[in-house]
Amino acid sequence: MSRMQIRKTYRELNPDLLFDELSDFVLQQGAVLDESKIHSYSTPLGTEHISRGTVTFKINGKQCLRAHILGSAARETKLILDVDEKTFPADKMSALQNDLDFIFGSHEVTEPPA
Repeated sequence: MSRMQIRKTYRELNPDLLFDELSDFVLQQGAVLDESKIHSYSTPLGTEHISRGTVTFKINGKQCLRAHILGSAARETKLILDVDEKTFPADKMSALQNDLDFIFGSHEVTEPPA
């Protein structure tokens, strides 16, 4: 099994919106929703919410992509995509990344971490 991992960091992006749009984009590539869950947590001071989501997709009965989202609309939102390159080939992954970049590119953090 050939796996690829993609990591992205976004600023001032609602994690719930990212979760929903990512799901729609993957479904457009012919995948089927397997599992989907997202939860919100309060920060210790209760002034902010952090969302944590996991969504998995299958193609032909095999898991092809798993996404992890963690973050806050007021700060950073992190996305990790674990992709099975055999079931979710490069052309599908390229289309997914193009959609993500078009919609959320202005929120993406591109400078290296300090």
